[in-house]
Amino acid sequence: MDIIEAIKQRHSVRAYQKREVEAEKLQRILEAVNAAPSAGNRQAYEVVLVRDAERKQRLVKAAWDQTFIAEAPVVLVLLAAPERNRERYAQRGAELYCVQDATIACAYAELAATALGLHCCWVGAYDDDAVAAAVGATGTLRPVAVLPLGYAAEQPPARPRRALNDLVHHEVVGGKRS
Repeated sequence: MDIIEAIKQRHSVRAYQKREVEAEKLQRILEAVNAAPSAGNRQAYEVVLVRDAERKQRLVKAAWDQTFIAEAPVVLVLLAAPERNRERYAQRGAELYCVQDATIACAYAELAATALGLHCCWVGAYDDDAVAAAVGATGTLRPVAVLPLGYAAEQPPARPRRALNDLVHHEVVGGKRS
């Protein structure tokens, strides 16, 4: 599957089969995460791989009872690592660039999973401190995304997207749109 097809095929799935994710597929997803671009190549994020049922239940509770998280055979938790950026980029790097880095890495994980026939759902609604505690994140590491992934047990329909002419704005040149 090419990248454009993976983008078009990616949908949020909230029901998973009781089927393990093959080690080779998980490895390829993690390699995609590692290949994601980042500010100054500082790679200011960490990834926690969660398979343990008890830890997944703690993530469910931290995410205000989004129970589908525990159904997934694998959950990736992406954490911003501000200290990796602070020295080079000061406050902006520690507050913004690390979050952008983790966000891009998560999007790469989603697309790699889709290309490999897996599905996932980006979860951003959670208590930061509870997620950090559930995965043992310490210091300044902070959660950016919880990404349950596995084989879909549902096929949600594609959701409508905005029209490009509503989304894309052309430069204004000489008072007129080009």
